[in-house]
Amino acid sequence: MDGPHTTSADGGRGGGWFGDGPAGPDAAVEDASDAGLLRRTMAEIEPVADKAIAHFYALLFLRHPEVRELFPAAMDTQRDRLFKALLTAATHADDPAALTGYLTRLGCGHRKYGTLPGHYPAVGEALIGALALHAPRTWGPRTEAAWVSAYTTVSQIMIDAAAADELRAPAWWHAEVVAHERRTPDIAVVTVRPDQPYPFLAGQYTALETPWWPRVWRHYSFASAPRPDGLLSFHVKAVPAGWVSNALVRRARPGDVLRLGPPTGSMTVDHTRDSALLCLGGGTGIAPIKALVEDVARHGRRRTVDVFYGARSGHDLYDIDTMLRLQQSHPWLSVHPVLDDDAAGLPTGGLPQAVRASGPWDAHDAYLSGPPGLIRRGVDALVGIGIPAGRIRHDSLEELAGAAS
Repeated sequence: MDGPHTTSADGGRGGGWFGDGPAGPDAAVEDASDAGLLRRTMAEIEPVADKAIAHFYALLFLRHPEVRELFPAAMDTQRDRLFKALLTAATHADDPAALTGYLTRLGCGHRKYGTLPGHYPAVGEALIGALALHAPRTWGPRTEAAWVSAYTTVSQIMIDAAAADELRAPAWWHAEVVAHERRTPDIAVVTVRPDQPYPFLAGQYTALETPWWPRVWRHYSFASAPRPDGLLSFHVKAVPAGWVSNALVRRARPGDVLRLGPPTGSMTVDHTRDSALLCLGGGTGIAPIKALVEDVARHGRRRTVDVFYGARSGHDLYDIDTMLRLQQSHPWLSVHPVLDDDAAGLPTGGLPQAVRASGPWDAHDAYLSGPPGLIRRGVDALVGIGIPAGRIRHDSLEELAGAAS
């Protein structure tokens, strides 16, 4: 099962606690709605989240051992994702539009794990059991009823989404590695051929599973726009203790067969708009930025595109030649290499500072791709120079954190 694709649940602590027993001093001003009860449970769970997550899986696997095979042998990153995704969904139950979109993606994505409708009651039972034990101050009959109602809504949306998706797409695709190019000792460009048509949009990403780590899925962006030959490319950086990334960089060879989950992500170009684009790509985050450039070129709208390509050193600008060739072919494209350190090894402020020093950018649509820290700093910088938050697109920070392995 997969993790959240949207912002995490509200973990702020409220003023006082609301239970189902005698009212406390703040009871009169506390939100007694179901949504308020859910948020207060979340506030109590937050400081003991690790214990609650461990208890959740202990209950799930003890009471329903048949579910264990849906998860990887070593839980690591996967351990937190399902629990946090459920909490995120439940605490946004009062926003039906956002909740439905989020859960539709989640339900479709869970198909690749072999999740069936019958698994959802087992997960709900374990969730309620973990919350009841680790949120004793806020738990009671009314709170339990609120969580049961929220989980029932959440699970039904996911079940319905998975059933609808099953009619139009497989749960996963097999994809043969047809090319493997090492750009640096730690970075490889991996090109695969899916066993059947794989529809996606430039700027999206997918989950990859290798034959060496069954049921361990990691997210990677497509490094090109859709191609006539149907091939897909990914830029992968091997990171310390990264099971999937190290396997893809150091072990994968042509002829190996991977599995692909469905495409997801909303960092795509709106071709009904004529606004110029500002793109920031750090490290292997340049991969989806390159795909967006190719997508703009394919649509022939000749929108101005500025790409800031950041890295720690010149050696790490592993795809700069490709980006400069695109710049030579398209006069509307400007590529700006940016190094985190100057020639003397002093920090320069990287991409955010480089963007602040140029511009103006307030009329642009902005796209960011790279490590979570870069995304956070980049969003702050872009908002600070006048780009509305609604015109800034980037990958999910939660998925980025999980992909770094």
